[in-house]
Amino acid sequence: MRRRFCAAALGMALAPALPIARAAPRRHAVLTLAGPGAVVSYPLMHMAATGALAEHADRLRFRLWQTPDQLRTLLVNGELDFSAAPCTLPALLYNRGMPVRLLNISVWGILWLVSRDPAVRTFENLAGRELVVPFQRDLPAVLLDTLLEAQAARGLGPVTLRRTRDGQDAIALMLNGQAAQALLVEPMASLLLWRAGQTVGAPALHRGQSLEQAWRGAFPAQPSLPQAGVMAAARVADDAELCSAVNQAYAASARWCVEHPAECAALVRDHLPHLPLPAIETAIRGTRLESRSAEAARPELEALYRLLADRYPQAIGGSLPPAGFYAP
Repeated sequence: MRRRFCAAALGMALAPALPIARAAPRRHAVLTLAGPGAVVSYPLMHMAATGALAEHADRLRFRLWQTPDQLRTLLVNGELDFSAAPCTLPALLYNRGMPVRLLNISVWGILWLVSRDPAVRTFENLAGRELVVPFQRDLPAVLLDTLLEAQAARGLGPVTLRRTRDGQDAIALMLNGQAAQALLVEPMASLLLWRAGQTVGAPALHRGQSLEQAWRGAFPAQPSLPQAGVMAAARVADDAELCSAVNQAYAASARWCVEHPAECAALVRDHLPHLPLPAIETAIRGTRLESRSAEAARPELEALYRLLADRYPQAIGGSLPPAGFYAP
C-alpha cells in the first residue's frame, strides 16, 4: 500500500505541470475617468473615445472638473474612478486619510510666461514688474511662490503678483492692455496668444520661459519638475491589475497625442468646444507630455514633496506619502 502511494506521489511530481488558471479580471459596467481641461487630461479623453480597457470595463466615460474642490467632492461621493490631477493633490488627500494612489506623472512643463514686452523672456526679467496669475492655493501658486522666493534670495527685485479669479480673467486683462505679463497653464497660454493674433487692436504678445525652465535654473539639484498625472480613487486603488492596465493605456494614449497633435486636438474639442483647434494643438505641441509610473518618478516627486514640506507643508498634508502611495 505504502509502495503504491509513493509511486503515485512520484508520478505526480514528474508529471508536466498543468497551467494555473488565471482569475478573470474584475469587470466594471462603467469606469469614470476625470480631469481638468488641461493637457494632462487629453490622454484620458482619448482612452474614453477609443474604448481602452475593454478587458476591464464595458464602457469608459470622461468627466470634466473645474476646481480641486470639485474633484474632492467627486471622490468623496464615489463618482469617479481615475482622475488627472496636480501631483500635490493625491498626496494631500492621502495624508488626510483618503487612501488614493498616484499612478503616474505625465506632465513636466505646462506653465508659461506670456508678455507684451519682448524683453521679458524669463522669470528673472520680471524683477520690479507686475505678473498676473490666476492661481490661489493650488500647485502652480506654490511653485511660483517658491521660485520667486529663490530669486529674491539671490538679490533679484520683487515681483508684484496680481491675482485673478481664473484664466479667462487673466486673458481679458492681457487682451485689453490692462496687464503686461501673465503666467498661464496650457491650453490657456496658447488660447491667449491665439486670441491676440485674431483680435484687431490687441497688443502683440510673446511666449516667454516656461516655469519648468526657470525651475531648472533655480533648483539645479531637481532639474525635472513633476506637475500632474493620474490618480486612482480609493475604491479602485487596491486593484493592482486595473491600475496597471490604466497606466499602460494612458501611456499609449499620451504617445498618440504627442504623435498626432492635430487629431488629438479635434478629439479634445468634443469636450472643450469653446477652445479653438489651433490653440489646443499648440498647447499639445508645447507641453512635455511623457508618462512615467509614479514609482519610476518617485525620486523627482519626493524631491518636490520635501521642498514643499519645508516651505508649504499644507500643500501635501504635512509629510511625504509612504512607499505604497506610488504605483509601479
